Amino acid sequence: MKRHFTAVFVFALLVLSGGACGQQKQIPKGTVKRLKIHSKLLEGNLSGDSPDRYVSVYLPASYQASSTKRYPVVYFLHGYTDDDAKFYGFKKHWMVLPPILDTVFSSDANHEMIVVTPDAYTLFQGSMYSNSITTGNWEDFVAKELVAYIDSHYRTIAQKESRGLCGHSMGGYGALRIGEKNPDVFSTVYLLSPCCLNSSPMSIESLPPNFLRADSIKTKEEIQKADFFTKAILASAAAWSPNPSNPPFYLDLPVKNGKLQPVVLQKWDANRPLNNLDQYIFNIKKLTAIGFDAGTRDVAIAESIKTLDSEFNKYGIKHSFEIYEGDHINRVAERIEKKMLGFFSENLSFEQRKKK
Repeated sequence: MKRHFTAVFVFALLVLSGGACGQQKQIPKGTVKRLKIHSKLLEGNLSGDSPDRYVSVYLPASYQASSTKRYPVVYFLHGYTDDDAKFYGFKKHWMVLPPILDTVFSSDANHEMIVVTPDAYTLFQGSMYSNSITTGNWEDFVAKELVAYIDSHYRTIAQKESRGLCGHSMGGYGALRIGEKNPDVFSTVYLLSPCCLNSSPMSIESLPPNFLRADSIKTKEEIQKADFFTKAILASAAAWSPNPSNPPFYLDLPVKNGKLQPVVLQKWDANRPLNNLDQYIFNIKKLTAIGFDAGTRDVAIAESIKTLDSEFNKYGIKHSFEIYEGDHINRVAERIEKKMLGFFSENLSFEQRKKK
């Protein structure tokens, strides 16, 4: 009798603790949809990239349960050589976004958000989220067409106070570039290890070999075989120094026939956010919040955001800034989970503004 009582007691404890049959509390999972939308702003790009772009959309777990609830939207821009499929689990990658979102929103259901990522992979493996006749009007596509499409097809809170913009690496650059130009569309911006913020002094003697290699590439097949930084130079040229009279790639490179091209470098410098920040200060002040971070071992980028921090301090712009222990990718998932999503939860509006 005593043995029977003990067995029943232990079984009851297992049930009450959720340990029966090895079961654990299940985290509510959101839904991921990968769709394709047509962009008129990307039509006719000289690279020949399709204007029909994939877009991955994360809908939080409660989205299907209610037909009336509306949500803020965070637009997440991926980095160079990446695409939306990698970040949403359709391809193998170093980080997958939906499980992070599920974890955070399961413990903070009052701040669930829709998260959207367009595929910005191009012939040159990245658009730099810039307007260019060579690659298409990417910054306008994100700020205008994509936002309008998402608002018309999903239950969003369609107001700037409820739209966030963020990105990693090239996507961080794009988030700052697009955010500072469109404070009437987005209210809150976060940059994860943003690349390309500042210029570097160049001379033909100190020039990295990638610049010389880029000038030797003549075919699409050679682009695919090139190393990361050589391809990045071509992508930057397609975005920042397009040339409709220079086939086959319709761009001008900073080095031609072994010589620096000062006019091309000036065009690149004009597209560095730290170089033109003063012209966008009034727009940046219209943002509700802006934050950025980078790892200690991501040396050049960490230095650039220290400068961005100093510039914002000079203008009295409130912002979130942190240099953490890490490199370009190894703690980005953790930063999204423990820092960035909380940043949006605190600064986005989760209520529809009343019309006057």
